[in-house]
Amino acid sequence: ALQSRGCRVQIWTAHYDAARCFAETRALSVRRAGGWLPRSLWGRGQALCAALRMAFVALYILLLSGEQVDAFVCDQVSACIPILRLARTRKKVLFYCHFPDQLLTKRESLLKRIYRLPLDWLEEYTTGMADCIVVNSRFTASVFKDTFKSLSHINPDVLYPSLNISSFETVVPADIADLIPKKKKFLFLSINRYERKKNLALALESLHELRGRLDSHEWNEVHLVMAGGYDKRVLENVEHYEELRRLAAKLSVNDHVTFLRSFSDEQKISLFSNSVCVLYTPSNEHFGIVPLEAMYMRCPVIAVNSGGPLESVLHNVTGFLCDPVPTQFSEAMEKIVRDPLLKDTMGAAGRARVMERFSSEAFTEQLYQYICRLTQ
Repeated sequence: ALQSRGCRVQIWTAHYDAARCFAETRALSVRRAGGWLPRSLWGRGQALCAALRMAFVALYILLLSGEQVDAFVCDQVSACIPILRLARTRKKVLFYCHFPDQLLTKRESLLKRIYRLPLDWLEEYTTGMADCIVVNSRFTASVFKDTFKSLSHINPDVLYPSLNISSFETVVPADIADLIPKKKKFLFLSINRYERKKNLALALESLHELRGRLDSHEWNEVHLVMAGGYDKRVLENVEHYEELRRLAAKLSVNDHVTFLRSFSDEQKISLFSNSVCVLYTPSNEHFGIVPLEAMYMRCPVIAVNSGGPLESVLHNVTGFLCDPVPTQFSEAMEKIVRDPLLKDTMGAAGRARVMERFSSEAFTEQLYQYICRLTQ
């Protein structure tokens, strides 16, 4: 977005894998520092390690990179903000808060609660040091207010994520015939990382419930693709993938499910194009880019009626908003099967909504204005 407005942009991070990144980043200047620092300490302390890694990246930029910077944009991890403010000539910082990190973890033990206390304080304190704070939805703005009590005087702006629509138009769809059994008329699609908080089991349970709503002929035409971001270095990805496969076998729907790990953009476009509906299962999702991608690709969305989808999906217009229970999801899935025209009418409404509310042009203009104000 910023490059399209003539800005010179560099992305700095601790780890970057060109084989597993979003395709758009391959056309950007991505620099790395501190990748040798651990992601965890024997499987523990991931939040602490993330903060230390980003603090090191910030120090590297200031002391060793030799780069001249006009403004900094920090994404999600705020621990680097006080370091960036130490620049010899002070540069302003925009912080994009996708969700308070302290809400993304459970505190089952006293030790975990003690460990999180200083990290939670650090997150709140350093977030407040940003010169401009934006969030990805009105939902996240309300959570920001409720979580960061000492920042009650700050009203973050909402900067909705947008789609890089050109990538959808230029990508050549891949042949996915090998992923889906033949004669499947109703292809349902779930796209999300293999993480337990994404509630992917709901998609499998809803598929099982749908079986009881259809006759055998209709059921034989139904298939679900579970496409998920997967990193073998992340233990939860590995464990949850196996958990879901076991659940599919337990529910006796494994013949109607394809599990896909770390798919390409070409495969994603093909899956959207061939699907009658996307199942979006996380509750209280901060925003959720998948419903936008689905709606742009003229694919109805069945999503949980909380969080970001309340702002992106229009109930009964571009899809269905349901309680996170298999009965409601399967009821919506049955409507799609029974009325094939819903795919076309809801799909057209979804494309129009994305173009009106979530275009890259709107995102670009809003972000560019923030940067202009920070650099004046």
